[in-house]
Amino acid sequence: MTAHPTRVTRLAPTPSGALHVGNARTFLATWALARHEAWRVVLRLEDLDLGRVREGAHEACVADLRWLGLDWDGDPLVQSTELAPYRAALERLALQGLIFRCDRSRAEIRSAASAPHADDGETRYPPELRPHEPWPRSVEKWDANHRLRVDRAVEAVVDELLGQHAFDPGLEAGDLVVWTKLGVPAYQLAVVVDDARQGVTDVVRGDDLLSSAARQQLIARHLGLTHARWWHLPLVYGDDRKRLAKRNGAHGLAALRDEGVAAERIVGWCAWSLGLLPEPRPLGARDLVARSSPEALRDAALRTAREPTVFDANDLAWLRSVR
Repeated sequence: MTAHPTRVTRLAPTPSGALHVGNARTFLATWALARHEAWRVVLRLEDLDLGRVREGAHEACVADLRWLGLDWDGDPLVQSTELAPYRAALERLALQGLIFRCDRSRAEIRSAASAPHADDGETRYPPELRPHEPWPRSVEKWDANHRLRVDRAVEAVVDELLGQHAFDPGLEAGDLVVWTKLGVPAYQLAVVVDDARQGVTDVVRGDDLLSSAARQQLIARHLGLTHARWWHLPLVYGDDRKRLAKRNGAHGLAALRDEGVAAERIVGWCAWSLGLLPEPRPLGARDLVARSSPEALRDAALRTAREPTVFDANDLAWLRSVR
């Protein structure tokens, strides 16, 4: 009998600030689904946003995950410790004539008539701003921004939780930054390279990155890589109806832990908010595994997509309650 290859997912926190309740829900769902399905779980610390990573941030991320009751298989991958795989990927794109150096400022790009400023803060880089071709077939300057040519085309994204979607990265974002003037890869390139080198077959993350899946599929195809299966979970929002962010200190896991909040209350709230518990109650991470089948998470994702989860003062008070 032929053995089936082990599926792999990843926990990929960004150590640029305190993890919050919304992060916890996504990481818990990722881990519980993986343990339910007997996948491997790898840990990656995505620390290439060098200006925002503070001393001790890596250790703080790991401490938060362990406090929740999560574990992983093997040693963590810390992105900033090894840039060679990203350089090799950029060289491969350059060899195909797909990238060009871009020295234009954001203001210059934004002022272009066909480069509208999107609601999410993204500015499209239109094809008319590209330099004349042919472009260099090797990387000549590593401390400069480089963009990937992205022409208009529909890219289908099949999501295990939210179904099929269609995006047009060329229309939505235009030519993507894949390398930055800091001498490190941009997120879209780094995540494709890292998922490949860690053998990731299934990516579970927030649905704010659903459109990124289309861009990552495109990059993976150029690199001759197979992209992972996608599992996008709806985000948690604050009572201002904006997604929770690391600036929301009261929702930070470290702050809640310091107040004496038990990890089981975080897990229980997350399970309840996804519809995996009928009411909020303390729950251990191991007890969440039995409730986290693909079917249960699919139902949870569709339900919370229709009725977004809002974390408000009442939820915070419940976490702090000792009853």
